[in-house]
Amino acid sequence: MISQVPARLAILISGHGTNLQAFIDACARGELAAQIGIVISNNPEAAGLQRAESAGLATRAIDHRNFATREEFDQALVNELHAFSIDLVVLAGFMRILTPVLVEPFVGRLFNIHPSLLPKYPGMHTHQRALDAGDAEAGATVHFVTQELDGGPPVLQCRVPILNDDTAESLAARVSLKEHTLYPIAVRWYLQGRLQLTGEGATLDGHAIPANGIQYTADLR
Repeated sequence: MISQVPARLAILISGHGTNLQAFIDACARGELAAQIGIVISNNPEAAGLQRAESAGLATRAIDHRNFATREEFDQALVNELHAFSIDLVVLAGFMRILTPVLVEPFVGRLFNIHPSLLPKYPGMHTHQRALDAGDAEAGATVHFVTQELDGGPPVLQCRVPILNDDTAESLAARVSLKEHTLYPIAVRWYLQGRLQLTGEGATLDGHAIPANGIQYTADLR
């Protein structure tokens, strides 16, 4: 039976927090049975921290430059997540490569959205790479986070046509708008108990999700 107590989300950001805003709005509309317990950034100057504070959310800045290793930084994150009794961790433009120190305690409860049609273009500069390759479309993929960089099982994917006059910036702007719709849907499925990470991969309603994730359509629920 699904718990009636709202789940506590942590949103991890490094920049403007536009996907954070999508979650703030989804929670306010009652679309997610959740509350945002904490917003954490590795960048003390991230504009998204002000966005979170304006929404009345608790925030923390944990500067990765203050730690000698990635593992020490990740342990500081884990300590903060436990202190706020977090159920689910949402990476929303969090520009850090995670270590097992953070991934293992939250395996199956840790999501990311990547601005490409995974498995294409893991890592950085995804939009320019799609343009350079002459691709007809780009997009974004919500996936479970595992030890492999941008390699966890995909959950949900949206596609955006590449226009003849597109630049990396114009393409990124259109993909970003789609992300704001895509990401809360995947998290809602998880909160409803429909979405799980198993030893064989991601499942929705007990059925295996395709290797590229479920393809988004406007009527998807």
